[in-house]
Amino acid sequence: MWVYFFVVYLCGVWVFCSSRKHLLITLLSLEFIVLVLYFSVYYYLCNFNFSLFFVVYFLVFSVCEGSLGLSILVSMVRSHGNDYFQSYSVLQC
Repeated sequence: MWVYFFVVYLCGVWVFCSSRKHLLITLLSLEFIVLVLYFSVYYYLCNFNFSLFFVVYFLVFSVCEGSLGLSILVSMVRSHGNDYFQSYSVLQC
């Protein structure tokens, strides 16, 4: 089972590293990685009969991370008109 989680995690990391064109694809791959980590921690804690409070905390922080990423995406689309990385300049204010 752990091999499955590792392979799926590596697929998410590969998509994150290979997609450099759109910001939305990058954010979706980050959320996929967080989802795989969530399921692997849940599986680990259930196997050893530990308390699942950590899973709830992890889920809360991952939701906050996702909402922050979407707010950054919306502000960049409103200011630049698209989500291409090529249209962003670090030197612009």
